[in-house]
Amino acid sequence: MQAVFTSQWYAAAVDNKTSVQRGKRLRVLREASGLSQRELAQRLAVHHSNIGFWESGATPPRSDVLPAMADALGVRVEELLGHEIKRKLIAAPSGRARLAFDAVSKLPKRQQQKIVEVVEAMVEKHSKAA
Repeated sequence: MQAVFTSQWYAAAVDNKTSVQRGKRLRVLREASGLSQRELAQRLAVHHSNIGFWESGATPPRSDVLPAMADALGVRVEELLGHEIKRKLIAAPSGRARLAFDAVSKLPKRQQQKIVEVVEAMVEKHSKAA
């Protein structure tokens, strides 16, 4: 059975401009989260060359990878796909800091407290310097 596609559908499907924009958006989100291509690939359990393909716009990420990618980058899947989301600004770490704090939250309470003390001292020192 032969599928019939309208010329508009075909033009949208092969629109290189859209795929390039998607790739640029992915690169910007990855860099904003402080992750290298290899680090993101490790979090997604894919080969690092996949990240390069996706960022070049050559191929889009597979749908089964999108939820994990969004989580690793600290965004929603809709944002990966280019839908602008209006959200409240919250004071929460993102990217590598978020991953580090997630790992810290799994430590025993005594070790968590020591890390909090170090972070608070650094923040206080930075506040005085500014």
